[in-house]
Amino acid sequence: MATKAELRARRSLLARTWESLVSGDPVEEPTLDKRVLESWQRSRTSVSPEVDAAPVDDADAAIEQWQSTPIAQGLLAVEADVVSLTADGDLIAAVTDHTGRIVWTSGSRVMQRSAERVNFVPGGRWDEASVGTNALALALRNGRPSTVYSAEHFSRAVHGWVCYSVPLNDPCTGAVLGVIDLSTTWDRANPLAIGTARVLGRLITSALPRPRPGSSLELQVLGGGKVRVGGQPLRLPHRQVEILLLLALHPEGLSLESLHARLYGDAPISTSTLKAEVSHLRTSLGGAIGSRPYRLLAELDSDLQRTLKALDTGDLKQAVKGLAPLLPESTSPEIEEWRHYLEVALRDKVLAAHDPDSARALADAQPYDLEVAEHLFATLPAGDPRLAAAKARLHRAAKN
Repeated sequence: MATKAELRARRSLLARTWESLVSGDPVEEPTLDKRVLESWQRSRTSVSPEVDAAPVDDADAAIEQWQSTPIAQGLLAVEADVVSLTADGDLIAAVTDHTGRIVWTSGSRVMQRSAERVNFVPGGRWDEASVGTNALALALRNGRPSTVYSAEHFSRAVHGWVCYSVPLNDPCTGAVLGVIDLSTTWDRANPLAIGTARVLGRLITSALPRPRPGSSLELQVLGGGKVRVGGQPLRLPHRQVEILLLLALHPEGLSLESLHARLYGDAPISTSTLKAEVSHLRTSLGGAIGSRPYRLLAELDSDLQRTLKALDTGDLKQAVKGLAPLLPESTSPEIEEWRHYLEVALRDKVLAAHDPDSARALADAQPYDLEVAEHLFATLPAGDPRLAAAKARLHRAAKN
């Protein structure tokens, strides 16, 4: 391990190199790791070396969104150990999402105060474009463990730090889901720290929830969005439920471009964002999503499939169970089309049948539809105790 004098000499050399960069003088590559130099060159185009803190997103929103991801569940396996490690070792630990936004931290009192000054906090954006060269950004970009020492950081504000970051990879696809970082002051640099970060990263990813192969997959999308794997609830973000539904509607599979168009329409959302969403979903489902094209590799049972089958076979009793709107909050162009199709198809089937029970179910779902109210009233036989309520429905619908 380097002595304090050796660390101080290295820091001074890096500081002179950094000053050359800031002044526009040539930077000698042997002084720096090649990846760090390349990152400096990219950083110059997007951020000032005098940036004093990372930009911060809404921390509560960032954490709430992240808590439904597999990495959040994997962190639970090591959280207590990391908290103890940071307190005893005068460190601060951080976990980011796949964009480089910090979503969890734990640190000693001293490092926590230092971290707050530069927004090394939940919601803080530590991607390269936001704060320049740092270990978290390098690990995300290159998918490899990264150490950034003192003035190797592009921002002067963190020249007093040394950071050790390890990517958290999807065990099924290898995609980078986030980063775990250990940081401390430059004079406490220790080559063993990157090994510790590696071990923590492996423990987190090995604890990711992965359904057993062959587990049943159930999807409820009429009236809301719920997923169960092997009979157990699986909490997924709304966007991933939409993706799962679109893949269920296209068992033959969808290309990246086709899935993007069906999910986002003309919204200005990059395909890399969609790739990340699919990667998270694949991990949650234990690898049950194929690629090129994207397709489900597991047997799926859904209330939508049952309703469509009932419509095809004329099973009106089963079909009317699907009267709730399809993912009502979804703005996906294709899901909106399917939602409209189901509403029209179910209405037409019920109006074409002389079945009081299905007519009542449709009237409950569409209380202001005059034609539906008239149909319900007409299907009930004389003396039926439901006639009075049906007549009241008819009057209410006629007034609207």
